[in-house]
Amino acid sequence: MRTSMRPNDGHSHDGDEKAYDINAPPSDYRSVDESDSRRSSEEAQAGVKRIEAVSKAWTLTSLIIAYVTLMLIANITSLEIQVTSNLTVYATSAFRSHSLVSTVAVVQGVVSAVIKPPMGKIADVFGRLESFSISILFYTLGYIQQAASKNVQTYAGAQVFWAAGFNGLQVLQQIFVADTTDLLNRALFSTIFDLPFLWTTWAGPEVANSILTHTTWRWGYGIWAVILPICFIPLAVSLFMNQRRAKKLGLDFPSPFKGRTIGAIFKNLWYDLDVFGLLLLAAGISLVLLPLTLAPNADDQWRNASMIAMLVIGGVICIVFPFWERSKKLAPKAFFPPNLFKNKTVVAGTAIAFFYFMAFYMSVFPYFFSYLLIVQNKSQVTAGYITRVFTFASTVASIVVSLIIKYTGHYKYFVTAGACIYIMGFGLMIAYRTENASTWSIIGNQIAVGIGGGFLNVPVQLGVQASASHQQVAAATTVWLTILEVGGAVGAAVSGAIWSTYVPSKLQQYLPSDLAPNYATIYADVTVASNYTLYPPGSPVRVAINQAYNETMRYMLIGAICAAVPILPLSLCLKNYKLDQMKQPVEGKVIGSSRKRGTIKSWRFWERRSSAPVIS
Repeated sequence: MRTSMRPNDGHSHDGDEKAYDINAPPSDYRSVDESDSRRSSEEAQAGVKRIEAVSKAWTLTSLIIAYVTLMLIANITSLEIQVTSNLTVYATSAFRSHSLVSTVAVVQGVVSAVIKPPMGKIADVFGRLESFSISILFYTLGYIQQAASKNVQTYAGAQVFWAAGFNGLQVLQQIFVADTTDLLNRALFSTIFDLPFLWTTWAGPEVANSILTHTTWRWGYGIWAVILPICFIPLAVSLFMNQRRAKKLGLDFPSPFKGRTIGAIFKNLWYDLDVFGLLLLAAGISLVLLPLTLAPNADDQWRNASMIAMLVIGGVICIVFPFWERSKKLAPKAFFPPNLFKNKTVVAGTAIAFFYFMAFYMSVFPYFFSYLLIVQNKSQVTAGYITRVFTFASTVASIVVSLIIKYTGHYKYFVTAGACIYIMGFGLMIAYRTENASTWSIIGNQIAVGIGGGFLNVPVQLGVQASASHQQVAAATTVWLTILEVGGAVGAAVSGAIWSTYVPSKLQQYLPSDLAPNYATIYADVTVASNYTLYPPGSPVRVAINQAYNETMRYMLIGAICAAVPILPLSLCLKNYKLDQMKQPVEGKVIGSSRKRGTIKSWRFWERRSSAPVIS
C-alpha cells in the first residue's frame, strides 16, 4: 500500500474531530475499501506509473491548459451529439430504413461497452497522451465514414469508429479527473464536462435545422472531422510537455517494451489488454442484441435460422465470458478484475448503471424524437428541444449534487433520492405521454426524469471509484461505464424489438383497408409518417398512424419503468462513504480542498508526497 497517500489534511471529520497522525503507519489510515483490491506501487502498470510521474510534474499553468482544452473538446463533442442525434432519423430514412434507428443505437451501445475497457487498459499500459490520441483518431474516422456512407450498412458500420472515439474520450476524461483530483472534489470536476450541455442542448437543434435547410445531413457529420482534431492540439502538447518535464525531473517510468522482442511485446499486450476477453464480450453482446432489432424487420422474422443461431451462440459466449475473466491463467490481467466484484458498492453501482441506461434507452432514445415528429406534430427544432430537456435537467442536477457532495462529503443519500425521482418520472410519462398531452406536460416529464438521472449518474460513479485503489481506478471507472453502455444497448435492443414488432402490425390493423398494404412506406420513412400535409389531422390515415405509434410508445414506457424499479433497492446496498475522511487513491499533485476544524479553505492544488499542502 502506498504510504504517501493521506486523508485531505490529516484530520477526521466525525463528531469527535479525531486527528490522524501523518507519521503513523499505514494501518492507522482509513482504507479505500475493505476488499483486497489494494495494490502496491510495484504492481501498477506502466501507464499508471507514468501518469503518477506526470502528476508530480504538473504545474498550475499546465493543468489549467489541460482542463481548458478538455472543456473545449467537451463543448465540441457536446454540440456534435446534439446536432447529429437529430440527423439520425433523416440519415436512416434516406436509406428507407427508419426502423433501424434502434439497430444503429445497439451498434453504438455494443461498441461503447467493449471499447471502454481497452481504452482504460491502453491508458494504463501506454499512457494518457497515447490513449487520447487514439480516441481522437477513431472519432475523426467515424465522422468521415458517416458523412460518406452510401447505404445503411455503411452508416451503421461507421458507428464502430464513432463510438470507439466518443467513448474512449469519455472514459479518458473521467480517468484524467480521477488522476488529478481528490475524492471530495471529484464529483464536481467530473461534471464540468457536462456543462456544455447547458447551451448545446438549445443550440444543437437549430444547427441541425440549418444544416438540413441549407445543405445535406452528410455535412452534419463531416464538419466535425476538421474541428475536433484542431481542438485537441493544446491538450496533446500539454500532456507531451509534462511527460518531458517528468523525464527531466527523473520521475518518468521507462517503456515496459524496451529491449523486448516483437513476440514478447505481442504476448504482453495480449494479456495486458485482455484481447480475447474483449472479443468474447463484443461477440456475446452483439450476437444477443442485434437479432432483437433485425429479426422483426426480416421477411421470415424469427423463422430465420441465422437469427436463432446468433442468439444461441451469443448466449453461450455470454456464459463463457465470466469464466474466462475469472481465470488467472487465461486472463491474468482481466479488464473486469474479479476482486472488484467482491466489493458490494462496485456490484450495486454497476447494476444501477445498467438499469439506469436501460430505462433511458426505452423512454428517451432512440425513438422519442420520432414520436414527437409523428404523433405530436412537432417541428424538427421543437422535437429536438423537447428531447434534450432531459440532458439539460440532468446536467443542472449533476452540478447541484456535485456541489453538495463537495461540502458534505456524502454521496449515497443522493443516489437513493435520485432513484425515487427517476422511477416517479417514468410513472408520469406513462400517464402523460399521450397523443392529446400538452407540450408542457411532456416537458415536465422530461425534467423529472432528468433530475433523477442527474442525482444518479455522478454520485454512483463516485462511489464506485471510491472503492478502488489508484491502480484500479481506471478499471473501476471503465467497468462502471461499460456496464452503463451494456444497459443502454439492451434498452435500445428491447425498444427496437417493440417498435419493429408493434408499429407495422398496428399500422396494418388501423389503416383503411385500401391503404393497409402501403404500411411499409409509412413505417420505413419518418418524413412520410410525420407529413401532416399528406395525412392531415382527423383523416383516417392520420388517426391510424398516431394510434399505432402512440400505443407502441406506451409499451416501451411500461418496459422502462420496470427497468428503473430495481435501482431503488440497489441504491440501499451502496456503502455510505464519508469522502473527506477517506484515503485518496491518487498520487502526485492534485486539485483538492482542505478542511480543518470545520472551516472550508480555498481551492488547493497540492502534492500528496509531502507532509503539507504545496501551492503551485
